[in-house]
Amino acid sequence: MSWCHPDISLGDLMQLIKGFVDILILANGYQSSGLPAVWDAPSIKNAVRWGLFFQDVFKRINDSCHFDNSMKELDAALRNLMSNPFCPQGLVHLTSTSLSKARDLVIECLVQSHIMGAKHLTSLLTAVIEMDVNDLNGTWNAKSTVYTDILMLQMESLNLVSMDTGNFVKTRAASTPSTSKISGVSRAGSCNLTMPEPMDYSFAHHSCFLIHEILQRQASILCITSGEMGLDSILKLFMTEHMLVPEKNSLEGKPSTGNSPKSMSELFLWSQWRSRCLSYLVDNRTVRLLSGANLIFSTPKVHWLQVLDPLKVLSDANNDHLLEIMEISLLGFISSRWTNLIGQFMSHSCDYLTISEQYSVLHCLLQENTQCAHSKMETLSSKEKDILGYMTTFLDCHYNKLWLLPPVLVAAAIPSWSILFRAFWNELNKRFVGASSDVRCYDCGQDGKEHRDCEVAERIRCLYAFHIC
Repeated sequence: MSWCHPDISLGDLMQLIKGFVDILILANGYQSSGLPAVWDAPSIKNAVRWGLFFQDVFKRINDSCHFDNSMKELDAALRNLMSNPFCPQGLVHLTSTSLSKARDLVIECLVQSHIMGAKHLTSLLTAVIEMDVNDLNGTWNAKSTVYTDILMLQMESLNLVSMDTGNFVKTRAASTPSTSKISGVSRAGSCNLTMPEPMDYSFAHHSCFLIHEILQRQASILCITSGEMGLDSILKLFMTEHMLVPEKNSLEGKPSTGNSPKSMSELFLWSQWRSRCLSYLVDNRTVRLLSGANLIFSTPKVHWLQVLDPLKVLSDANNDHLLEIMEISLLGFISSRWTNLIGQFMSHSCDYLTISEQYSVLHCLLQENTQCAHSKMETLSSKEKDILGYMTTFLDCHYNKLWLLPPVLVAAAIPSWSILFRAFWNELNKRFVGASSDVRCYDCGQDGKEHRDCEVAERIRCLYAFHIC
């Protein structure tokens, strides 16, 4: 062993670091149980003091040339600690160098990762102001106005206040389009996340760093808002181009029947169906869920199980949690193929087949795929196998719940050779033939009437688009 610090053993230091890691996890906003972590001002001050302790210790060790080998051994111990599968992925790169800025880590987590409500922000401001004022009061030659003077200088450096007039600069919402600019984000929507570094003062350094982090968070939020506005614009343009314009190509491809009332009616129903599907695929909520699902399932299975299992317990009492788990799982399963799936869907054109004809084609596909399920399973990645297995187990004996999810998502995500697909097909078949009054489609499907504008037709169209076309 090369650890040779005279004041503390490596084992004792690692125990303290484990405790600090727990603080960082809570600072991100959640307990290990998945419940929200609530921080009041005294708790925040204690966490910041722990950060200051580690910051002081590691700065002293790093600044000394006598502990180079000790630092190498410490970093090796940290890598071993962070390699544990139960360690949060956001902390896997924790090193002695990052611990030399432990105070910054605590405040950054409390601002950037924690849900920022009014109560939490008040606790943050109260904690750092009290700490800075206490530090100031402990200095015999500090004037009473030093703290406010430093804050004013800091805010002037960030263009938040004008020292000439003594007035605060107008916020983004109140500014005119030509002058509005705050924390690197212009009113036009362009994002610049390069923030000025907080000024280094002997006093008010906690407050100055907190201001810097709050503005950094604001800049990030405004960039996200700008992105969402752009997505909304794209969606409107997309819907205008592809939904409101008649399907000329489809009509031109059917010269003999394309202009018949029946064909025009079918084309109208098909266009409405595609509009509903695309509305889900490019909706803001779907994009957010897709991003979250991609993040969740990019971690090892043991980690994403810790995220979903608490929801699984709650789902017994709340159907919304069950649907949320299913939707996140399906989106995670197809997240790597999302763009290609949308492209495939857009390439699908109206072929004027009746719902019964599409149903027959899908039924034949199901029979064929039953014999090659094993070979198809082997083509999946390990992540996809884990997600598919999780969904199959989770929905055991509750496959009818798939009927509550968006038709386009179920059709796009579930492989046609899987147990889930067969179970969903059985539910669909009951409704197609009207096997009982509980599942019968009353708008159609009776007395020989064709399914056309109903949920059964919607789901068959989706399955046909993704598994046949």
